[in-house]
Amino acid sequence: MSEAIALITIDAEDTMSKAIGHLELELTRIRAGKASPGLVDGIHVDYYGAPTLISQVANITVLDARTISIQPWEKNMLAPIERSIMQANIGITPQSDGVQIRLFMPPLTEERRKEFVKRASGEGEQSKVAIRNIRRDSIEQVKKLQKDGLSEDVAKDAEKTIQDLTDKFIALVEKHLAAKEKEMMTI
Repeated sequence: MSEAIALITIDAEDTMSKAIGHLELELTRIRAGKASPGLVDGIHVDYYGAPTLISQVANITVLDARTISIQPWEKNMLAPIERSIMQANIGITPQSDGVQIRLFMPPLTEERRKEFVKRASGEGEQSKVAIRNIRRDSIEQVKKLQKDGLSEDVAKDAEKTIQDLTDKFIALVEKHLAAKEKEMMTI
């Protein structure tokens, strides 16, 4: 029975870690005023009929604090990449010179910064909900084991362990959100 509880706890911790990883990925996609290749992560381009990530058909570099350069490996990919960036609606208009595409980051207004902070908070809230759902599912598994003959003391200890894990990961979400908010609100 203790093996089953250990597996439930390990599974819960692993899944909660994945929720934090997803949050980190989503937070990198939220612009903070600085150029970052993460801004175009997740944008797909039509590459000979197959949706392909821009990073797989072009070299993405940061030229300076406000400029991202996208240099396709094939010249005929310039227009599709430009179109994909426009359709992704990231708030930046791509500028092409026939060889590469440049994305110039406009300075963020106070209003826009607050909008991004709200978006980051929404992502954080989704992560917290996911972590709490993992806690609920894990505790249900422990209760099911308790019905199958697990002692009440062991079940309570397992629930406390799962709750401690939940608290740890919720605090981690808060830490990530605080860091991102600080990054976005500094000029």
